[in-house]
Amino acid sequence: MQKAPLAHSHEFALKETSPNIGAGAVTGDKLSCTYDLVEQMQYLYVRVVKAKDLPAKDVTGSLDPYVEVKLGNYKGLTKHFEKKSNPEWNQVFAFSKDRIQASVLEVIVKDKDVIADDFVGRVWFDLNEIPKRVPPDSPLASQWYRLEDRKGEKAKGELMLAVWMGTQADEAFPDSWHSDAAMVGSEAVANIRSKVYLSPKLWYVRVNVIEAQDLVPIDKSRYPEVFVKVNLGNQFSRTRVSQSKTINPMWNEDLMLVAAEPFEEPLILTVEDRLGPNKDEILGRCVIPLQIVQRRLDHKPVNTRWYNLEKHVIVEGEKKEIKFASRIHLRVCLDGGFHVLDESTHYSSDLRPTAKQLWKPSIGILEVGIISAQGLMPMKTRGGKGTTDAYCVAKYGQKWIRTRTIVDSFTPKWNEQYTWEVFDPCTVISIGVFDNGRIQGGGDTAGGSKDSRIGKVRIRLSTLEAGRVYTHSYPLLALHTSGVKKTGEVQLAVRFTSSSFINMLYMYSQPLLPKMHYIHPLSVIQLDSLRHQAMQIVSMRLSRAEPPLRKEVVEYMLDVDSHMWSMRRSKANFFRIMKVLGGLIAFGRWFDQICNWKNPITTVLIHVLFIILVLYPELILPTIFLYLFLIGIWNFRWRPRHPPHMDTRLSHADAVHPDELDEEFDSFPTSRPSDIVRMRYDRLRSIAGRVQSVVGDLATQGERFQSLLSWRDPRATTLFVTFCFIAAIVLYVTPFQVVSLLIGFYMLRHPRFRQKLPSVSLNFFRRLPARSDSML
Repeated sequence: MQKAPLAHSHEFALKETSPNIGAGAVTGDKLSCTYDLVEQMQYLYVRVVKAKDLPAKDVTGSLDPYVEVKLGNYKGLTKHFEKKSNPEWNQVFAFSKDRIQASVLEVIVKDKDVIADDFVGRVWFDLNEIPKRVPPDSPLASQWYRLEDRKGEKAKGELMLAVWMGTQADEAFPDSWHSDAAMVGSEAVANIRSKVYLSPKLWYVRVNVIEAQDLVPIDKSRYPEVFVKVNLGNQFSRTRVSQSKTINPMWNEDLMLVAAEPFEEPLILTVEDRLGPNKDEILGRCVIPLQIVQRRLDHKPVNTRWYNLEKHVIVEGEKKEIKFASRIHLRVCLDGGFHVLDESTHYSSDLRPTAKQLWKPSIGILEVGIISAQGLMPMKTRGGKGTTDAYCVAKYGQKWIRTRTIVDSFTPKWNEQYTWEVFDPCTVISIGVFDNGRIQGGGDTAGGSKDSRIGKVRIRLSTLEAGRVYTHSYPLLALHTSGVKKTGEVQLAVRFTSSSFINMLYMYSQPLLPKMHYIHPLSVIQLDSLRHQAMQIVSMRLSRAEPPLRKEVVEYMLDVDSHMWSMRRSKANFFRIMKVLGGLIAFGRWFDQICNWKNPITTVLIHVLFIILVLYPELILPTIFLYLFLIGIWNFRWRPRHPPHMDTRLSHADAVHPDELDEEFDSFPTSRPSDIVRMRYDRLRSIAGRVQSVVGDLATQGERFQSLLSWRDPRATTLFVTFCFIAAIVLYVTPFQVVSLLIGFYMLRHPRFRQKLPSVSLNFFRRLPARSDSML
C-alpha cells in the first residue's frame, strides 16, 4: 500500500533523456549547426517538375497524364491533367529512409482512363547512386530524363525530375507528400502538413462617449432615458442611462472593445431610449470605420469629434434614411500603448504593447526541438482498432507552429525545430499534443470530427539557464471525469540563448506590462471580459487560415476556460497559500521553542545575539541581508536542474473526488439533474459558510482595534488612553535600548516565570466590543 503513491508520482514525473541530437556534439555535418536540437531523419526526395512531348494514348488522340512515384510498397501520385501533352506538376515526394525496403525507385507516367490507366513511360533510379544534399547547399537542379517503355527501350516523351537524399531540414520537406501518410487522401494532405501561423494584431478600441445633442424621441411627453450601445462585430458594450434626462444627455463614459487587423467590421454606435423593460427605441445610429480612427501610443487624450446620427425608417416597405440634426460627441482611438491580453496573465508568452514603435529590442532566442512522443493513448477507432494521428502545436508570442501529423502511430517522431525571438524572460511557452480529427476515415463516424487534446506542457523561460540544452521527456496529463490520466510523454529539446546578459538583467527592473496599464489601469472585470473577446477573435482568425488551426486547439492552448469555478482548483490554491505561509508558521514554532527554552543552548545564543543587536542597532539590517545571502548560497547546491512541468500533486488532481471532477466538466449553465445541482449547491453553501465565518472573525478583530479609541466601551477606552499616556512619559525618559532589552527579556523569559493563562493585553483585547452584535 505504501509503494503505490511512489509509483504513481514516478509515472507523472519529468524524465531526463539523451537523444541523438547535434547540440554540443563535434561533427562536420552542416546540419548540426542549424538544426541541432532534433535527431536527423533521412528522406529520399523526388521532385516531379514537368513533362514534354508525351505520346497520345486514347482513341481520340488525347492524353490525361499523371505521374506515379513508386518505391517498394509505397506509391505517391501527382494530380492529373486532361488532354495535355506538356503538363507541369512541380510536386515533391518524401520517402522515409527507415521504411525503404527496395533498391530501385520507379517514376512512371500514366494516362488516366475510365477502365484502366495506360502506361506511357518510366524512369528508374538505383538508390545507391542517388546524391546527398544537406542545407544550406542550394537546391539540386532538375534534369530531363528520357522515358523508357516496359522493355527498357527508349520511348517518346521526356520527364523533368530531381532526386536526392536529404533530411527534415530540407526546405522541400514541409510541403512534400510523405510516405508516412500514404493512407491519407489527397484532399486531407494539407491538414497534416507543418505550418507556422501568426496571431492577428490586436488593438484596444477606446470609445469615450461624452454627450449627444438635439435628440428626437418619439414620445415627447416623457423624460427620455437615453444610453449608448457600441457594437463591433460580435462584441457589445453600453453606457449607463444618462442622469440628465433631456434631449441633450451627457455620459462622459469610457467603453473598451477589442479589434484585430485587418479591420473587417466598422464601429457602430446607436443612441437608444429606454421605454420600458426590454423595450428600447433607437434614436440615431453612427457608423465609424476603424481604418480612419486615430491611433494613440501614450496617455495623451486624442481630439474629440462630433458625429452626425442617422435614422432609418421603413416607408411602404422600403428603408429610407431621415436626415436630422442630432449628433453625438465622441473621443475614439485605438490604444497602442496597451498589451491586449489573450492568455492568462499567470503564464503569458508575450507582454509587448500593440504599437510596434514601443517595442524594445529582443534579449535572446528561444529554440525548441519537438523530437517525439511515446506511449500515446488511442484517441479514436479506425477499422475496428484504436489509433492516434498525433501532431504538436507550440505557441509563444504571436507565433504559433504546428508540426506535421504522424498518421496511425503511438510513438510518433516529428524531429522539427523552431525558433522564437524573446523580448522578456518572464514569459511562458505552451506546447500541446493533439489528435488530428480531419483525416479521412478518422473515427467510426464520418471524418472531420474535432481534434482531441492529448496533453499540454508549459515551460517558463526564466527557469532556464542561458545557453544550456534541456532534453527531457514531459508527461502528458489529461483530466477526465474519472480522474487524472497519463496519455503519453513528449520529448523536447529546449535552448534559451541570451544575446545580452546586461539587457536581460535590466528587464527584471522594468514593469511587467506596458506603462499604459499603470497610467490608465483597467479593472479586473474589464480585463477578464476583454481577454475573453480577444480569445474569440484569435481563435476565429486562426480557424479561417488555410489549413486552419482549429478553434478547439486554440482555445485549449489559450486556457479559455481557466476562469470557470472548480472545487479542485480552489483546494489547490488553498494548499498553495498554506505552503507559502508554511515558512511563517515554522518560524513561529521555532520562536515558541526558543521562548519555552526547549533547547537552552540555542536560547542562550539568541539572548546574546539579541543583546548585540540592541546595543548596536546599525548591525540589524546588514545581519538580515547577510543571513539571506548565506541562505541563497546554501540553497544553490539544491537548485532545480530541470524545467517545471505539470504537477498532479500541486494541482490536487491525484486525490480529487469524482463528483468534484464531474462538476468541473459540467457545462455553463449546468446540464446536470436538479438533485445533483441541489447537492452541489448545498456543498457550496457549507464551504461559503466557513469562509463567511473566517471573514467575520477577521472583521471582528479589525473592529476591536478601531474600538480602542472610539469610546464604544468607555471604560476600555479610558484604560487604553491612560495606558498610552503613562507609556509615553516612561518612553520619553527611558532610553530606547533599555526598553527593547526589557521587552526582549520578558518575551524570552524561562518557562518557570510563565503561566498558562492568556496575557493581560490579550485578555483586554478580547473584551473589546465589535459590531458583530449589531448584525441581523
